[in-house]
Amino acid sequence: MNHLHTGGTMAAQHRSAFRAFAGREALVGGGVRWSYAGLAERCHRMARYFQSLGLGRQDGIAMLAGNTPEAVVVVIAAQLLGLRYTALHPMGALEDQGFVLRDAGIRLLVVDGARFAGRGAELAALGIARTVVSLGPAPFGADAVAASAAFDGSETPIEVQPDDVHKISYTGGTTGRSKGVVHRQRTALTMLLQQLGGWEWPAPARCLVATPISHAGGSLVLPTLLRGGTLVLADKFSPASLLQTVQDERISVTFLVPTQIYALLDCADRARYDLSSLQLVLYGAAPIAPARLAEALRVFGPIFGQIYGQAEAPMTIAYLRRDEHDPQRPALLQSCGRPLPGNEVRLLDAQLREVPPGEVGELCVRGPLVMDGYLNRPEETAKALAGDWLHTGDMARMDEQGYLYLVDRAKDMIITGGFNVYSTEVEACLALHPAVAQSAVIGIPNAKWGEAVLAVVVPRPGAACPEPQELMAFVQRHKGPVLAPKAVQFAEALPLTPLGKVDKKTLRAQFWQGQERLV
Repeated sequence: MNHLHTGGTMAAQHRSAFRAFAGREALVGGGVRWSYAGLAERCHRMARYFQSLGLGRQDGIAMLAGNTPEAVVVVIAAQLLGLRYTALHPMGALEDQGFVLRDAGIRLLVVDGARFAGRGAELAALGIARTVVSLGPAPFGADAVAASAAFDGSETPIEVQPDDVHKISYTGGTTGRSKGVVHRQRTALTMLLQQLGGWEWPAPARCLVATPISHAGGSLVLPTLLRGGTLVLADKFSPASLLQTVQDERISVTFLVPTQIYALLDCADRARYDLSSLQLVLYGAAPIAPARLAEALRVFGPIFGQIYGQAEAPMTIAYLRRDEHDPQRPALLQSCGRPLPGNEVRLLDAQLREVPPGEVGELCVRGPLVMDGYLNRPEETAKALAGDWLHTGDMARMDEQGYLYLVDRAKDMIITGGFNVYSTEVEACLALHPAVAQSAVIGIPNAKWGEAVLAVVVPRPGAACPEPQELMAFVQRHKGPVLAPKAVQFAEALPLTPLGKVDKKTLRAQFWQGQERLV
């Protein structure tokens, strides 16, 4: 290998942060407060413990854990050794988790003994991972926290190479068996540099990790550390506990999914908390209703930055800055921003031709952020990367200024009577109604039109529940008859995935069961 132009590694970035800010507070949560030096020592001890178990560079490690300090130690230790890291879905089924362990070739499984003892025992009994250990005492495996304490906490040699696989991230499996997305050091380092250069980090960076570190929350760890900031871990979300933590820990930055923002807006006593330290709320992972985003700006101020990415090109495809969240330019509240430097983005039709500005096409990406491919899935990899573009499956349009507007997931588009209906357009319209807190729009079978538009609506707390005809007429008045729901159902809450996204697959299932096709 010619080393002159190879890139860096995540291990080297962690070591840089540990050395630069040794005396600062690095991590808060679970009753502990660790300095950078204390965090580094624990990570090196854990890395040496993993080596004692026979693990070496590019061996597979998986973890099932919540947002705990010990889980952060495991992730960093894996990166220091150049292991291939895979996070198990916290709410995944045993069969699916077993598939991931087998598909990814996992040699070591780490389980949060306090939170997942039962599932850990079940996974250990499968006999897929050669070694299973726990974080804390558990009825299976050794206690990795106690065992690692006996090892040397000085710096471990870095053996990881820039072309090594960094992690294998499994998609949610909403359309069948999960796919393992292969990311090398290149992808991780690209995302890190784009996070540092493209996002508007406050100083000091006191970052509340309020989403699972197994998913988006984990991507906040290293950029926060490289800025000399402090990570504050929240293992479970509730509006009151999040607001209390922001006040008590003087949080300046966090990442939330839209459903968490809605919950904060609907929190009756939010005004009693001091949120003056909060300078940046990053949000993404699912569409946000522009009307509720405008409400959030009125309530919390101009502190929001939207991120856009997906498992195959994580977190940093595009970004909408705080100053672009401008109530005087309401159209921008529907945008996910402009591509970050280093990403080439095009909207393409089915023949891979770029569509004109304002027209809808599939959002496609290429650049160093893009995955290597799907593990053990050559046909699906070829489809996703056809024409040397990553096909995101997101339908979007771009305006003359380069702002991207997501209109729907390709699989969520409703085709009714030959017309395309983008569910997010209907949901955005319903969010304008004063009695609607949240909605999910899906297509249901219809003998005449193929699909009919159904809206499942959660009424706003304290408001009188509207009549279905009122909401149908409301959408028709604002968006026309094609987009108007043909039926409205009410629910106390929408089904959510464990990551806080609306689970439209579950909503559709009750209507499409027994059908030969799902569109």
